[in-house]
Amino acid sequence: MTGPRPLPAINDIVPYKGGEKPKHAGGHKLSSNENPLGCSPAARAALIAAADGLEVYPDGGAFELRSAIAETYGLDKDRIIVGAGSDEIFQLLGRAYLSPGDEIIQTEHGFLVYRLVAQQAGAKTISAPETELTTSVDAILERVTERTRIIFLANPNNPTGTYLPYEEIQRLHAGLREDILLVLDGAYAEFVRRNDFSAGVELAGSAPNVLMTRTFSKIHGLAALRVGWGYGPSSVIEALHKVRGPFNVSGPGQAAATAAIRDRGFIDASADHNAAELTRLTETVSELGFEVVPSVANFALIRFTSPEEAQAMDAFTRERGIVLRRLEAYGLPACLRLSVGTMDANDAVIAAFEEFERR
Repeated sequence: MTGPRPLPAINDIVPYKGGEKPKHAGGHKLSSNENPLGCSPAARAALIAAADGLEVYPDGGAFELRSAIAETYGLDKDRIIVGAGSDEIFQLLGRAYLSPGDEIIQTEHGFLVYRLVAQQAGAKTISAPETELTTSVDAILERVTERTRIIFLANPNNPTGTYLPYEEIQRLHAGLREDILLVLDGAYAEFVRRNDFSAGVELAGSAPNVLMTRTFSKIHGLAALRVGWGYGPSSVIEALHKVRGPFNVSGPGQAAATAAIRDRGFIDASADHNAAELTRLTETVSELGFEVVPSVANFALIRFTSPEEAQAMDAFTRERGIVLRRLEAYGLPACLRLSVGTMDANDAVIAAFEEFERR
Protein backbone atom coordinates (compact mmCIF):
# COMPACT_ATOMS: atom_id res chain seq x y z
CA MET A 1 0.00 0.00 0.00
CA THR A 2 1.39 3.39 -1.00
CA GLY A 3 -1.08 5.66 0.79
CA PRO A 4 -2.02 9.17 -0.29
CA ARG A 5 0.40 10.91 -2.62
CA PRO A 6 1.22 14.62 -2.42
CA LEU A 7 1.08 16.83 -5.47
CA PRO A 8 4.00 16.16 -7.85
CA ALA A 9 5.59 19.57 -7.20
CA ILE A 10 5.83 18.80 -3.47
CA ASN A 11 8.20 15.87 -3.94
CA ASP A 12 11.05 18.11 -5.11
CA ILE A 13 10.85 20.57 -2.24
CA VAL A 14 13.80 20.80 0.12
CA PRO A 15 12.43 22.37 3.34
CA TYR A 16 13.97 25.60 4.55
CA LYS A 17 16.41 25.19 7.43
CA GLY A 18 16.99 28.01 9.88
CA GLY A 19 20.30 28.93 11.44
CA GLU A 20 21.73 26.42 13.88
CA LYS A 21 22.34 27.05 17.57
CA PRO A 22 25.53 26.40 19.55
CA LYS A 23 25.58 22.95 21.06
CA HIS A 24 26.74 24.18 24.44
CA ALA A 25 25.49 26.85 26.82
CA GLY A 26 27.36 30.13 26.67
CA GLY A 27 27.94 29.98 22.93
CA HIS A 28 27.05 32.61 20.38
CA LYS A 29 24.39 32.05 17.72
CA LEU A 30 25.26 34.36 14.84
CA SER A 31 23.48 32.43 12.12
CA SER A 32 19.96 33.89 11.98
CA ASN A 33 20.31 37.71 11.91
CA GLU A 34 18.46 38.07 15.22
CA ASN A 35 18.49 41.23 17.33
CA PRO A 36 21.32 40.93 19.89
CA LEU A 37 19.57 43.46 22.16
CA GLY A 38 16.51 41.21 22.51
CA CYS A 39 13.18 42.97 22.17
CA SER A 40 11.53 46.14 23.40
CA PRO A 41 10.70 46.07 27.14
CA ALA A 42 7.30 47.46 26.20
CA ALA A 43 6.76 44.54 23.82
CA ARG A 44 7.72 42.05 26.51
CA ALA A 45 5.29 43.67 28.96
CA ALA A 46 2.50 43.59 26.37
CA LEU A 47 3.18 39.92 25.70
CA ILE A 48 2.96 39.07 29.40
CA ALA A 49 -0.26 41.06 29.79
CA ALA A 50 -1.75 39.23 26.79
CA ALA A 51 -1.33 35.94 28.64
CA ASP A 52 -4.42 36.86 30.68
CA GLY A 53 -6.59 36.27 27.62
CA LEU A 54 -5.22 33.10 26.06
CA GLU A 55 -8.68 31.52 25.96
CA VAL A 56 -9.94 34.22 23.56
CA TYR A 57 -9.45 34.07 19.80
CA PRO A 58 -7.21 36.83 18.44
CA ASP A 59 -8.55 39.72 16.42
CA GLY A 60 -8.72 38.24 12.94
CA GLY A 61 -8.37 41.68 11.39
CA ALA A 62 -5.43 42.76 13.61
CA PHE A 63 -7.07 46.19 13.91
CA GLU A 64 -4.84 47.64 16.64
CA LEU A 65 -1.64 46.40 15.06
CA ARG A 66 -2.58 47.65 11.60
CA SER A 67 -3.52 51.00 13.15
CA ALA A 68 -0.14 51.23 14.90
CA ILE A 69 1.70 50.42 11.67
CA ALA A 70 -0.39 52.96 9.77
CA GLU A 71 0.29 55.67 12.37
CA THR A 72 4.03 54.94 12.36
CA TYR A 73 4.47 55.15 8.59
CA GLY A 74 1.55 57.37 7.60
CA LEU A 75 -0.27 54.63 5.70
CA ASP A 76 -3.86 53.61 5.04
CA LYS A 77 -4.52 50.80 7.51
CA ASP A 78 -7.00 49.19 5.12
CA ARG A 79 -4.15 48.54 2.72
CA ILE A 80 -2.09 46.68 5.33
CA ILE A 81 -2.16 42.92 5.84
CA VAL A 82 -0.60 41.14 8.81
CA GLY A 83 0.86 37.67 8.62
CA ALA A 84 2.70 35.08 10.69
CA GLY A 85 5.99 36.62 9.65
CA SER A 86 6.51 38.02 6.18
CA ASP A 87 7.11 34.39 5.17
CA GLU A 88 3.39 33.74 5.46
CA ILE A 89 2.61 36.70 3.24
CA PHE A 90 4.87 35.19 0.57
CA GLN A 91 2.97 31.92 0.94
CA LEU A 92 -0.34 33.77 0.53
CA LEU A 93 0.97 35.37 -2.65
CA GLY A 94 1.70 31.92 -4.01
CA ARG A 95 -1.86 30.79 -3.27
CA ALA A 96 -3.44 33.88 -4.76
CA TYR A 97 -1.29 34.50 -7.83
CA LEU A 98 0.63 31.39 -8.92
CA SER A 99 -0.52 28.37 -10.94
CA PRO A 100 1.38 25.43 -12.43
CA GLY A 101 3.48 26.65 -15.35
CA ASP A 102 3.78 30.22 -14.08
CA GLU A 103 7.16 31.79 -13.36
CA ILE A 104 8.64 33.91 -10.62
CA ILE A 105 11.91 35.79 -10.87
CA GLN A 106 14.34 36.24 -8.00
CA THR A 107 17.98 37.23 -7.85
CA GLU A 108 20.74 34.66 -8.11
CA HIS A 109 21.34 34.60 -4.36
CA GLY A 110 17.84 35.57 -3.23
CA PHE A 111 16.02 34.39 -0.11
CA LEU A 112 15.31 30.65 -0.33
CA VAL A 113 11.67 30.97 0.73
CA TYR A 114 10.71 32.59 -2.60
CA ARG A 115 11.69 29.43 -4.45
CA LEU A 116 9.70 27.31 -2.00
CA VAL A 117 6.60 29.44 -2.63
CA ALA A 118 6.92 28.80 -6.35
CA GLN A 119 7.51 25.08 -5.92
CA GLN A 120 4.44 24.68 -3.75
CA ALA A 121 2.32 26.21 -6.52
CA GLY A 122 3.96 24.19 -9.29
CA ALA A 123 5.52 27.36 -10.69
CA LYS A 124 9.07 27.75 -11.98
CA THR A 125 11.77 29.93 -10.42
CA ILE A 126 13.94 31.98 -12.76
CA SER A 127 17.18 33.24 -11.19
CA ALA A 128 18.61 36.52 -12.45
CA PRO A 129 22.41 36.81 -12.23
CA GLU A 130 23.79 39.40 -9.85
CA THR A 131 26.62 41.86 -10.49
CA GLU A 132 29.23 41.70 -7.73
CA LEU A 133 26.64 40.07 -5.46
CA THR A 134 24.22 42.94 -6.10
CA THR A 135 20.85 42.79 -7.85
CA SER A 136 20.98 43.63 -11.55
CA VAL A 137 17.81 45.32 -12.81
CA ASP A 138 18.78 44.60 -16.40
CA ALA A 139 19.25 40.90 -15.68
CA ILE A 140 15.78 40.72 -14.14
CA LEU A 141 14.09 42.55 -17.00
CA GLU A 142 15.84 40.36 -19.57
CA ARG A 143 14.26 37.29 -17.98
CA VAL A 144 10.67 38.48 -17.96
CA THR A 145 8.41 36.32 -20.14
CA GLU A 146 4.71 36.02 -20.79
CA ARG A 147 4.62 33.51 -17.91
CA THR A 148 6.17 35.84 -15.33
CA ARG A 149 3.72 36.52 -12.49
CA ILE A 150 5.79 37.69 -9.49
CA ILE A 151 9.21 39.23 -9.02
CA PHE A 152 10.56 38.79 -5.49
CA LEU A 153 13.24 41.29 -4.53
CA ALA A 154 14.79 41.47 -1.07
CA ASN A 155 16.22 44.93 -0.55
CA PRO A 156 18.63 44.77 1.25
CA ASN A 157 19.27 41.24 0.06
CA ASN A 158 19.79 38.26 2.32
CA PRO A 159 22.42 36.74 2.42
CA THR A 160 24.60 39.25 0.54
CA GLY A 161 23.75 42.42 2.52
CA THR A 162 23.83 44.53 -0.65
CA TYR A 163 21.04 46.83 -1.82
CA LEU A 164 19.56 48.70 -4.76
CA PRO A 165 19.04 52.48 -4.55
CA TYR A 166 15.48 53.67 -5.00
CA GLU A 167 16.03 54.98 -8.52
CA GLU A 168 16.96 51.46 -9.61
CA ILE A 169 13.79 50.07 -7.99
CA GLN A 170 11.82 52.65 -9.94
CA ARG A 171 13.58 51.64 -13.15
CA LEU A 172 12.77 48.00 -12.52
CA HIS A 173 9.11 48.77 -11.91
CA ALA A 174 8.88 50.97 -15.00
CA GLY A 175 10.07 48.04 -17.13
CA LEU A 176 7.37 45.62 -15.96
CA ARG A 177 3.91 44.87 -17.29
CA GLU A 178 1.11 45.86 -14.92
CA ASP A 179 0.06 42.22 -14.53
CA ILE A 180 3.41 41.34 -12.95
CA LEU A 181 3.51 41.79 -9.18
CA LEU A 182 6.72 43.31 -7.80
CA VAL A 183 7.25 42.22 -4.19
CA LEU A 184 9.74 44.36 -2.25
CA ASP A 185 10.90 42.42 0.80
CA GLY A 186 12.12 44.99 3.33
CA ALA A 187 12.95 42.64 6.20
CA TYR A 188 16.18 44.54 6.90
CA ALA A 189 15.06 48.00 5.81
CA GLU A 190 15.23 49.56 9.29
CA PHE A 191 18.98 48.95 9.46
CA VAL A 192 19.84 50.83 6.26
CA ARG A 193 21.47 54.24 6.59
CA ARG A 194 21.85 55.37 2.98
CA ASN A 195 20.27 58.50 1.53
CA ASP A 196 19.45 56.78 -1.76
CA PHE A 197 17.57 53.88 -0.15
CA SER A 198 13.81 53.36 0.12
CA ALA A 199 11.97 50.28 1.35
CA GLY A 200 9.31 50.87 -1.29
CA VAL A 201 6.51 52.58 0.63
CA GLU A 202 6.08 55.16 -2.13
CA LEU A 203 5.71 52.62 -4.93
CA ALA A 204 3.48 50.32 -2.89
CA GLY A 205 1.27 53.29 -2.15
CA SER A 206 0.91 54.46 -5.74
CA ALA A 207 1.37 51.51 -8.12
CA PRO A 208 -1.26 48.84 -8.79
CA ASN A 209 1.30 46.03 -8.87
CA VAL A 210 3.75 46.60 -6.00
CA LEU A 211 3.60 45.01 -2.54
CA MET A 212 6.07 45.91 0.20
CA THR A 213 6.62 43.47 3.08
CA ARG A 214 8.24 44.03 6.46
CA THR A 215 8.88 41.90 9.52
CA PHE A 216 8.94 42.17 13.31
CA SER A 217 11.57 39.41 13.48
CA LYS A 218 14.68 41.53 12.91
CA ILE A 219 15.04 45.02 14.35
CA HIS A 220 12.03 44.53 16.66
CA GLY A 221 13.43 41.27 18.05
CA LEU A 222 10.15 39.31 17.92
CA ALA A 223 11.27 36.38 15.75
CA ALA A 224 9.73 33.81 18.10
CA LEU A 225 6.27 35.38 17.78
CA ARG A 226 6.14 35.29 13.95
CA VAL A 227 4.64 38.63 12.96
CA GLY A 228 5.07 40.44 9.64
CA TRP A 229 3.10 42.82 7.48
CA GLY A 230 2.57 43.94 3.92
CA TYR A 231 1.37 47.15 2.29
CA GLY A 232 0.10 47.58 -1.23
CA PRO A 233 -2.86 48.18 -3.54
CA SER A 234 -6.31 47.34 -2.24
CA SER A 235 -6.85 44.70 -4.91
CA VAL A 236 -3.77 42.75 -3.81
CA ILE A 237 -4.53 43.09 -0.10
CA GLU A 238 -8.10 41.89 -0.67
CA ALA A 239 -6.86 38.85 -2.59
CA LEU A 240 -4.47 37.93 0.21
CA HIS A 241 -7.21 38.24 2.83
CA LYS A 242 -9.26 35.72 0.88
CA VAL A 243 -6.59 33.04 1.11
CA ARG A 244 -5.26 33.61 4.64
CA GLY A 245 -6.50 31.84 7.73
CA PRO A 246 -9.08 33.73 9.80
CA PHE A 247 -6.84 33.91 12.89
CA ASN A 248 -3.38 33.76 11.30
CA VAL A 249 -1.53 35.90 13.87
CA SER A 250 -1.76 35.16 17.58
CA GLY A 251 -3.16 37.63 20.08
CA PRO A 252 0.08 37.81 22.10
CA GLY A 253 2.01 38.33 18.87
CA GLN A 254 -0.24 41.21 17.85
CA ALA A 255 0.00 42.81 21.29
CA ALA A 256 3.79 42.61 21.41
CA ALA A 257 4.18 43.88 17.85
CA THR A 258 1.86 46.82 18.52
CA ALA A 259 3.99 47.87 21.48
CA ALA A 260 7.23 47.22 19.61
CA ILE A 261 6.53 49.45 16.64
CA ARG A 262 5.68 52.33 18.99
CA ASP A 263 8.93 51.99 20.97
CA ARG A 264 11.09 54.35 18.93
CA GLY A 265 13.80 54.36 21.58
CA PHE A 266 14.43 50.62 21.28
CA ILE A 267 14.35 50.73 17.48
CA ASP A 268 16.91 53.53 17.41
CA ALA A 269 19.13 51.79 19.97
CA SER A 270 19.07 48.61 17.90
CA ALA A 271 19.95 50.47 14.70
CA ASP A 272 22.75 52.39 16.45
CA HIS A 273 24.24 49.21 17.92
CA ASN A 274 24.12 47.53 14.55
CA ALA A 275 25.75 50.43 12.71
CA ALA A 276 28.65 50.62 15.16
CA GLU A 277 29.25 46.89 15.48
CA LEU A 278 28.82 46.13 11.77
CA THR A 279 31.50 48.73 11.04
CA ARG A 280 33.80 47.30 13.70
CA LEU A 281 33.37 43.73 12.48
CA THR A 282 33.78 44.68 8.83
CA GLU A 283 36.91 46.74 9.38
CA THR A 284 38.59 44.30 11.76
CA VAL A 285 37.89 41.14 9.76
CA SER A 286 38.97 42.91 6.56
CA GLU A 287 42.23 44.02 8.17
CA LEU A 288 42.93 40.37 8.98
CA GLY A 289 42.90 39.63 5.26
CA PHE A 290 39.39 38.22 4.79
CA GLU A 291 37.06 39.60 2.13
CA VAL A 292 33.92 41.16 3.63
CA VAL A 293 31.18 42.19 1.22
CA PRO A 294 29.95 45.73 2.07
CA SER A 295 26.62 45.33 3.91
CA VAL A 296 23.81 47.68 4.91
CA ALA A 297 21.91 45.09 6.95
CA ASN A 298 22.57 43.42 10.32
CA PHE A 299 24.94 40.81 8.96
CA ALA A 300 27.99 40.55 6.75
CA LEU A 301 28.91 38.09 4.01
CA ILE A 302 32.50 36.88 4.29
CA ARG A 303 34.04 35.38 1.17
CA PHE A 304 36.93 32.92 1.53
CA THR A 305 39.45 31.72 -1.02
CA SER A 306 37.66 28.37 -1.46
CA PRO A 307 34.75 26.29 -0.14
CA GLU A 308 37.31 24.29 1.81
CA GLU A 309 38.56 27.36 3.65
CA ALA A 310 34.97 28.41 4.45
CA GLN A 311 34.25 24.95 5.84
CA ALA A 312 37.44 25.06 7.88
CA MET A 313 36.46 28.41 9.37
CA ASP A 314 32.98 27.11 10.11
CA ALA A 315 34.43 24.14 11.99
CA PHE A 316 36.96 26.38 13.75
CA THR A 317 34.33 28.81 15.07
CA ARG A 318 31.98 26.02 16.08
CA GLU A 319 34.71 24.51 18.23
CA ARG A 320 34.73 27.82 20.08
CA GLY A 321 30.95 27.94 20.50
CA ILE A 322 30.32 30.41 17.67
CA VAL A 323 27.84 29.43 14.94
CA LEU A 324 27.82 31.33 11.65
CA ARG A 325 25.66 30.50 8.61
CA ARG A 326 26.95 28.24 5.86
CA LEU A 327 25.61 29.16 2.45
CA GLU A 328 25.84 26.16 0.14
CA ALA A 329 22.07 26.27 -0.25
CA TYR A 330 22.39 29.80 -1.64
CA GLY A 331 25.03 28.85 -4.18
CA LEU A 332 27.78 30.47 -2.09
CA PRO A 333 29.87 27.54 -0.81
CA ALA A 334 32.97 29.71 -0.33
CA CYS A 335 31.12 32.15 1.94
CA LEU A 336 29.87 32.39 5.51
CA ARG A 337 27.26 34.85 6.80
CA LEU A 338 28.02 36.54 10.10
CA SER A 339 25.16 38.13 12.05
CA VAL A 340 25.99 41.17 14.16
CA GLY A 341 25.82 40.06 17.79
CA THR A 342 26.35 41.54 21.21
CA MET A 343 29.69 43.22 21.85
CA ASP A 344 30.85 40.10 23.68
CA ALA A 345 29.82 37.85 20.80
CA ASN A 346 31.52 40.11 18.29
CA ASP A 347 34.67 40.18 20.41
CA ALA A 348 34.64 36.37 20.37
CA VAL A 349 34.23 36.32 16.58
CA ILE A 350 37.12 38.71 16.08
CA ALA A 351 39.32 36.63 18.38
CA ALA A 352 38.43 33.48 16.45
CA PHE A 353 39.27 35.10 13.10
CA GLU A 354 42.57 36.36 14.52
CA GLU A 355 43.44 32.90 15.77
CA PHE A 356 42.42 31.26 12.50
CA GLU A 357 44.54 33.70 10.51
CA ARG A 358 47.63 32.94 12.68
CA ARG A 359 47.45 29.18 12.19
